[in-house]
Amino acid sequence: MVMYRVEVVKKNKKRKMAIILLIMAFILIGLAVFGGIKLAEYEYLAKKPIDFTQKDNNQNNNNSYQGENKLNTQNQPDNNNSNNQFINNSEENGQNNEVNTQVPTENEPLRNIQTLTDEQINAINSIYKSNTKRVFLTFDDGPSSTVTPDILDILKNENIKATFFVLGTMVKSNPEIIIRERKEGHYIANHGYSHVYKKVYENKNKPLEEYKKTNELIQKALNDPTYQSNVFRFPGGSNGGYYNDIKTQAKEILQQNHIAYLDWNALTNDSAGATTEKEMLSNLKSTSKGKNSVVVLMHDAPNKKQTAKTLPKIIKYFRDNGYTFQNLYDII
Repeated sequence: MVMYRVEVVKKNKKRKMAIILLIMAFILIGLAVFGGIKLAEYEYLAKKPIDFTQKDNNQNNNNSYQGENKLNTQNQPDNNNSNNQFINNSEENGQNNEVNTQVPTENEPLRNIQTLTDEQINAINSIYKSNTKRVFLTFDDGPSSTVTPDILDILKNENIKATFFVLGTMVKSNPEIIIRERKEGHYIANHGYSHVYKKVYENKNKPLEEYKKTNELIQKALNDPTYQSNVFRFPGGSNGGYYNDIKTQAKEILQQNHIAYLDWNALTNDSAGATTEKEMLSNLKSTSKGKNSVVVLMHDAPNKKQTAKTLPKIIKYFRDNGYTFQNLYDII
């Protein structure tokens, strides 16, 4: 009788253990499926071609592009009659905007624009329209200690000023590179803090929150509480994709806070598949073809060493085709 009970207890324990293992297996499978769905969603947002057709040429901020891997190949119209209503904070605070059009040197004051005027914001909105050939080299997702210094060395040797859309997380890790970027005359713009779409586009206020958090980190890195980045680049682009409605509302909030935003109209595709010099140059030439004013999207994240290696050829291509190099300080 005792042996029977012992066997029953053992069988019950085995049965319970089997049930527990089965439940754990279902949980692990569920987590794997959930993770796969989220990964697929991210890939979808990053890579899906989206057709943006401009419906209203009188809309403000005509930066209509298709995420970080696609772009609108149409030339952007002039937006000289911008309806954006911006209040100049510098006037309210009794301050004047400081606009220094000279390239700063060690003996000259560093440039700093406190608040963008309507005219300056309009200049950014109209950046894709020009009667002369000009190119803006822009770099996202830095600064990184492995790639950004090499890019800065090349730009310095070529006497070119670029625009860096920095991430808050990277600014925290590499403040000394931010200092160098500013000292060498580059424009330090804002790409938000995390670059995690689910966080950036959680609601309409999050892009501004990420902008402000990154702006504060830039100020801390520069030891300059007056520095304003003024220009935001939406992760994934300002239009289209799963979060388009949030982006539309966020753009209005940025405008109310006197912050411009900027996309691009040419790219190397270094963030989505292009890993060789040949591929990057091919993408660049095809997306910039026939455009007088070119805003090139590139990246200086830690794993973008090929971008730095290809940069001299990119510079040579634009020079050979009669372009001059500018950054945002040249137009605002």
